[in-house]
Amino acid sequence: MAAIKVHGSPFSTASQRVFATLYEKDVDFEFVNVDMRTGEHKKEPFLSLNPFGQVPAYQEGDLTLFAAVEANEAKLTKVLDVYEARLSKSKYLGGDQFTLVDLHHLPNLQCLIGTPTKKLLDSRPKVSAWIADITGRPAWAKVLAMQKH
Repeated sequence: MAAIKVHGSPFSTASQRVFATLYEKDVDFEFVNVDMRTGEHKKEPFLSLNPFGQVPAYQEGDLTLFAAVEANEAKLTKVLDVYEARLSKSKYLGGDQFTLVDLHHLPNLQCLIGTPTKKLLDSRPKVSAWIADITGRPAWAKVLAMQKH
């Protein structure tokens, strides 16, 4: 039996992308069919795997994708609290000058800004101002422009 379970529908384009990726990478997984015609994805036990009621849902042992996200958000919360305290004493993480310490955060912050996790960033005024500052730098704008080519 595969350690990874993917709950989805072979007719769902989102599920199809996941299945194709797993097959392409030769990852062993167990397919658990979710009958979307009967609304199975909008009821328990599926909602415990994906509270948004959308397929696919990922499960590895007792770990679901959403449980992993919640656990990592809790870790991020602690880090952001430290950052908020640090940024109340200086403009940047390493002091009053922009350094590689700040630059190192740009790619991950760019990803987080486009997710619901952004609320954790926005709820901390010093962190939010720091993010606006470093993501507004001309060098970072050039990096983002490269993605458009």
